[in-house]
Amino acid sequence: MLEKVDLEVELPRANAAPGLARLAIRRLCADRIEGDLLADAELLISELTSNAILHGEGQTITLLAWLDDDRLLVEVIDDGSGFERELRRREFEQVGGWGLELVEDVSSRWGVREGTTHVWFELELPGPRLGEAGMP
Repeated sequence: MLEKVDLEVELPRANAAPGLARLAIRRLCADRIEGDLLADAELLISELTSNAILHGEGQTITLLAWLDDDRLLVEVIDDGSGFERELRRREFEQVGGWGLELVEDVSSRWGVREGTTHVWFELELPGPRLGEAGMP
């Protein structure tokens, strides 16, 4: 985990929370990551924030984000007692319930801090990595 938190926002447990979360991540990342990756980040933040509203507990939802040269790491936290990391299989025609499947498909990695409702995802930024061909 990166030590310095680049973004920490308390969101209300309300329908406005996903939009507020998207706005916060856009302000952090707009001039630092490309458009498609920013759109992916906004989509995943919306999904996790919506899940926290629907399934979580407590008065607030916390959004944390870290951005460095290699990745964007985001964590959405509510005051619930725990979370099962389970993807449920859905029929294509089913409306709703696709959030974690989107997170699985779009993110580089994701997970849950065991015994909590701290759900996180990571998006790798494009570019060479230390140790790859062409890197000094």
